[in-house]
Amino acid sequence: MRVLAALALLYVLTAVAAAQQGGEARLPAGAFTMGTDEARVDALMARFGSRRREIFASEVPAQLVKVQSFFIDRVEVTNAAFKAFVDAHPEWSRARLPADRHNGEYLKAWNGESFPAGDADLPVTFVTWNAASAYCREAGKRLPDEVEWEFAAGAGGAAEFPWGDGLPTAKSANWSGAGIGKPSSVGSFPPAHGLYDMAGNVWEFVADPWKDSYRDDAKPSPGRRVIRGGSFGGSPVNLRVRYRDSHPELGAGPHVGFRCARTYTEAKR
Repeated sequence: MRVLAALALLYVLTAVAAAQQGGEARLPAGAFTMGTDEARVDALMARFGSRRREIFASEVPAQLVKVQSFFIDRVEVTNAAFKAFVDAHPEWSRARLPADRHNGEYLKAWNGESFPAGDADLPVTFVTWNAASAYCREAGKRLPDEVEWEFAAGAGGAAEFPWGDGLPTAKSANWSGAGIGKPSSVGSFPPAHGLYDMAGNVWEFVADPWKDSYRDDAKPSPGRRVIRGGSFGGSPVNLRVRYRDSHPELGAGPHVGFRCARTYTEAKR
């Protein structure tokens, strides 16, 4: 089984390396084990020094899932890219977005209708899930779903973090232990599988509504969406490939951004 898993991971990594196109990487179709086996939770609690079993409850049980080939952005959407979108679609500006469509914090870090000088390459934050979806849609893309995001972050493998099983360091990601305390310019840390900041920097909205586990009787939370990847304020457990959390759709905040994806369609001959 380990040999087969290693071969599958090698196939994904080779395909990603061969298919990077500009700002995107193409992931091949495949199958992988998503989530965490409940039998591993005690070991995870011990490794990460947690007494809270519920931290891992949302990623249980492990399940074999299939994913179709897709493209995903290599970096998180930046302030500069989002400003170009807002300029073309002023209905998504801070001044014009209706008050009932955000929490009062929408694009709070910007000065009026633009980001502060020097922040062009920072990931855009203080955005809502709907704004993120609109941006991706206008770009001919969409938010990745949760299956795609986890497959991309771990290249379909079993490692705990995008870079492997070793705990994060100040050189591997922007997390609380790096001491930065705020978002970094996208791509500031080494990539994993051709993708940057899949762990740390800012949490990323994905398409899925939140449910508190993968079980058939999982409880939904209307108005909340799944976020993945951890942030500059996160601990090692939050940066894990399989870690899940949720955030309000309208909850623009300083620690949540996004990246886009799109389905791969083979050209017809």
